[in-house]
Amino acid sequence: MSFLRFIVPIFFLISIFVASNAQLSATFYATTCPNVTEIVRGVMEQTQRTDVRAGAKIIRLHFHDCFVNGCDGSILLDNATGIISEKDAAANVGAGGFDIVDDIKTALENVCPGVVSCADILALASEIGVALVGGPTWQVLLGRRDSLTANRTGVDSDIPSPVESLDVMRPQFTNKGMDITDLVALSGAHTFGRARCRTFQQRLFNFNESGSPDPTINSTYLPTLQGTCPQGNDGTTFENLDKTTPDNFDNDYYINLQNQEGLLQTDQELFSTSGSDTIAIVNRYAGSQTQFFDDFASSMIKLGNIGALTGTNGEIRTDCKRVN
Repeated sequence: MSFLRFIVPIFFLISIFVASNAQLSATFYATTCPNVTEIVRGVMEQTQRTDVRAGAKIIRLHFHDCFVNGCDGSILLDNATGIISEKDAAANVGAGGFDIVDDIKTALENVCPGVVSCADILALASEIGVALVGGPTWQVLLGRRDSLTANRTGVDSDIPSPVESLDVMRPQFTNKGMDITDLVALSGAHTFGRARCRTFQQRLFNFNESGSPDPTINSTYLPTLQGTCPQGNDGTTFENLDKTTPDNFDNDYYINLQNQEGLLQTDQELFSTSGSDTIAIVNRYAGSQTQFFDDFASSMIKLGNIGALTGTNGEIRTDCKRVN
């Protein structure tokens, strides 16, 4: 009897999860906007020609969107009556890519007005942005709808800070139904893009009030970072997240971690936390780009399913910055 009492709630929860995502489908827009992928790709290709960070900006928005109230486009909303924008939260200040989303939305509205959600734009553009710079492809499930509100405080609690320990990051992922493999694989998105000094300069001179730099930073890498972000800087200067191939999507990120050349504390923690089960995963991805690409694609599909609004929930915004 006690066994059955355990099984029934678990089955019920699984049923709810499946039902909540039942309307997500790779062919969701087959009749209502059959050229949606080509339209999004066209804008991303054009943007990529003048902004090598385009893909990195978009995938960051997608991740930050999905980890707060699910993949509902809430990160895109500006401040308005009854809405406190997530853009103003510390984790999102300075985030780029909003203009790219607006350009994609305009292109879609010109062809398929009122059909494609802003949440789906983030999911589709993330896959395209990764593929454009040599990364994997995956089947993007579509049919998300957009939220009617934002969750500013949720950003602070649910988005990992770049100065977190691995012990803090783990529950932030498991609370979203993600496991440790997902954590390590999705961290690999830092194989392209940039980070501002303010996100890692605490490692360079006085780590944890020790009076010394973070001992897990390679001694030959440290002077480079200290030169980019000297003491007393304003924290706004950019540094490559991947020192080796900063604009390509590959597995060099994990090789950098093995060499103690991860830029953010949260990056290097994956390899330098003694006894952690993440070390073996980092080693596996460093040794096999194919394995990394396969797992990254699977994790992105899982990410895109978090808390998706479907059916009659939410709306399809005509302007991603504001509710209709």
